[in-house]
Amino acid sequence: MALTTKLLMRQGQALVMTPQLLQAIKLLQFSNVELAAFVQEELERNPLLERADDLPDGEPPPAAAETNGEANEPFAADFNDVGEAEWSSESFATDRSGLEASLGTELTNAFDDGPPPTPREHHEFAEGVGLSATSWSGAPAPSQNDAEQANLEAYVAAEVSLRDHLVAQLRLATADPVDRLIGQSLIDSIDDAGYFTDVAAEIADRLGTSVERTEKVLGLIQSFEPSGVGARNLAECIAIQLREKDRFDPAMQTLVAHLDLVAKRDYPKLRRLCNVSGDDVADMIKEIRRLDPKPGRAFGGGVLQPVIADVIIYPLPDGSWHVELNADVLPRLLVNQVYAMRVTRSKANDIDKSFLSNCLQSANWLTKSLEQRARTILKVASEIVRQQDAFFARGVEFLKPLNLKTIADAIGMHESTVSRVTSNKYIATPRGLFELKYFFTASIASNNGGNAHSAEAVRFRIKQMIDRESADDILSDDAIVERLKSSNVDIARRTVAKYRESLRIPSSVERRRLKAVH
Repeated sequence: MALTTKLLMRQGQALVMTPQLLQAIKLLQFSNVELAAFVQEELERNPLLERADDLPDGEPPPAAAETNGEANEPFAADFNDVGEAEWSSESFATDRSGLEASLGTELTNAFDDGPPPTPREHHEFAEGVGLSATSWSGAPAPSQNDAEQANLEAYVAAEVSLRDHLVAQLRLATADPVDRLIGQSLIDSIDDAGYFTDVAAEIADRLGTSVERTEKVLGLIQSFEPSGVGARNLAECIAIQLREKDRFDPAMQTLVAHLDLVAKRDYPKLRRLCNVSGDDVADMIKEIRRLDPKPGRAFGGGVLQPVIADVIIYPLPDGSWHVELNADVLPRLLVNQVYAMRVTRSKANDIDKSFLSNCLQSANWLTKSLEQRARTILKVASEIVRQQDAFFARGVEFLKPLNLKTIADAIGMHESTVSRVTSNKYIATPRGLFELKYFFTASIASNNGGNAHSAEAVRFRIKQMIDRESADDILSDDAIVERLKSSNVDIARRTVAKYRESLRIPSSVERRRLKAVH
């Protein structure tokens, strides 16, 4: 049988992941902090992108009048009208059904190429992204001139870190350059909580000095403020603080050496080991609890990023809920069409024109992607509010079981898209600030086949039962199961134990010991 070469043509469908689609997916799962960093990188890279906030005060963009009326209004919706959004019908992917199945219809339909911008436009607003720079409270954002005139941050003293605080004390405590070098190496191994996390022998080996001298310098550092700093573990940290208070007597030494029994609240065994009365054990434990187990936390650690809500809801007079995006975390970008046309008409070479064309395409795509991201978040959040209306109106006991598929089916998106939208996104409600993932809870069956109960609501009931128990009536896990079953909640004892441990509530034996001491 001879082997031959043939040319064949076949028609088929395949899933196409364009770079633009990948970017849209990335933008969906970004938090507002990550999105701000990404937009800042694009502003630095793309000369055609500008922030709307950078325009002079009182100077509206010339193209603003040519955009539709929705471009200058904040994204907001009554959750009863979410399904009325219009989406374009074309798809830029080869396999439309495959994209809808894996990524959601909103990503495949939202980024159609529109007509090219006209040269008359000086700026092109990202439709739906040109929001007012007004905070939720209604206070306008400060202008650039106001910021220059009253820059309060310039007068704020720099925060002293724990390392700087310890190094300053080391310079006063010893003048020996060798001890100072050893001390700085030891201080570099102290974490934000104030604990020494390295091994003194290893540091001595690296510096070519003796272990005894390194241990001596470590003991010197342990005498610094804050009290307890430089300890290797919790017991040593407590011992350092007790020595400074002159309270580290033999009974207290024994108690500190058996902190595991203190955690278990095994007071009878502690009484025997320390050879003291029950009242003395209780007093010693109270004294230990007044100490600082993390002495370094007074100086803080890394920069903490505050959580900012992506979505805001508030009640309306008719009892419904108004859902809107937080305009303060939405980037407001413009595309400078005048600069693009000026360079295009100039005698620029082909390389410059090609670079500018790519920048213009990227800028237009980014504005559309940001618009679609905002609309998708609003759509998902509005459906969550619709599903969990009882929680917002009456509290956590009325939180319903909910999964990604329920939301995805209700709004016509894929589960993976809903998962990306709800990751690292927060919603500000009259009941507090919650992550969108909080509202997706497991389902616990009902005894009589009625409506299922949310796992979070059951966890809240368990906490309420334990908070109300008295010293004479400590509820075991089996007793909690019986009470929940009487409330029509079908739950196993091991599930109750798991929920109790997730709430960091000790067992009934430990709670009985603790209440007996009190």
